[in-house]
Amino acid sequence: MARSADSFRSSLWAATAEEPAIAAPPLAGEATADVAVIGGGYTGLSSALNLAEAGARVVLLEAREVGFGGSGRNGGQVIPGLKLDPSEMRAQWGEERGAALARAVGASADAVFARIDRHGIRCSPQRNGWIQAAHATPALARVMRRGAEWQQAGAPVTMFDAAALARQIGTREYVGGWRDGRAGTINPLAYARGLARAAIAAGAVLHADSPATSLRREGTGWRIETPGGVLRARSVIIGTNAYSDALVPGLAQTLLTVQSILIATAPLPEDMAARILPHGECVSETRRLAFYFRRSPDGRLVLGGRGAAGDEERESLFNALHGALARLYPEAASLPITHRWSGQVALTLDGLPRVHEPQPGLFIGIGYNGRGVAMGTLMGEWLARRVHAGTETPLPRTDVSPIPWHALRKPAIALGITWAWARDKMGFAG
Repeated sequence: MARSADSFRSSLWAATAEEPAIAAPPLAGEATADVAVIGGGYTGLSSALNLAEAGARVVLLEAREVGFGGSGRNGGQVIPGLKLDPSEMRAQWGEERGAALARAVGASADAVFARIDRHGIRCSPQRNGWIQAAHATPALARVMRRGAEWQQAGAPVTMFDAAALARQIGTREYVGGWRDGRAGTINPLAYARGLARAAIAAGAVLHADSPATSLRREGTGWRIETPGGVLRARSVIIGTNAYSDALVPGLAQTLLTVQSILIATAPLPEDMAARILPHGECVSETRRLAFYFRRSPDGRLVLGGRGAAGDEERESLFNALHGALARLYPEAASLPITHRWSGQVALTLDGLPRVHEPQPGLFIGIGYNGRGVAMGTLMGEWLARRVHAGTETPLPRTDVSPIPWHALRKPAIALGITWAWARDKMGFAG
């Protein structure tokens, strides 16, 4: 059976990335830094870049290579916001802080595209918007309410009824939806590599093939061991997300990790390309077990969805993905599938990211629930400001609180999938 970890090279993004792989030798011997960053995905790279630009001495450790985890394997959808609507943020955190958080996360896609422009990152950026499509009538009211809220907050929002949405994206499978013009698409692996290139240019030092095997206090700072050396730093940022392990006790147990699986077709023939997503948006469904899809820069149809828990891929779930393709765009289902791959995403029970400071000088940002491109970039900026200037993060900090039933997560996730299928069939929004 195929392993998710082995599919990195088979992704469309690895095959088409314009940004070259980053040459970052393993840590050898001893090194020191103002800030040690653990994890070479969006959170870690964004943190390292922002800190280096602020003048800090930064050393980043990556267990494999830059972008190897979910940052290099996702669908490349740059979607602002959180799972909560602005009114829900204000209800949860109060009018002032909730409104400030809504403004901050609403600008997360801006943060991504600003970085791309500033550093000339060659990741095929296209800012053509994101559509959230309601799969059934019971889900439509919540979808339209969400779009209206962001519209009232000043976002460039377009609302669609069923007929207008069918004309916009080329399928009649949905009953309506809304478009957020702030969003867009990228090659996610190329974006990660571009952030790394910019961080190095700003003075950060990156070490690949350098997993952090231990982390402990040493005087007023931290000692991090890798197979080849030791790194000492005053502060540590951890951005390992779905690839978190036992480095920080209990951290991995705060997350449920599942695969995000993707397929890419051969390039669409001209007649299909004129009908299927002709305006270049990316699309997500409202199902709890939702599919998401987009066009690639070279004209392929890319479709993704939730995969298995654990590292082993399940052929039945890839078959379900192809079935969704046939349902959405029957004419495209006969095209060859040229690429298929998967990566791990980190889910939290309430669908919200987490900011942790379990000890002085230790900063953690994780749990993006499928919105890691924009939110991971923004989290890196937040953590960098927190370390360098002491600025509070817009998202309130929480304790590291392991899920009590985490040891039973695989059967629990399987049960949850069964329940989600039932809700999806009844038409409720995810």
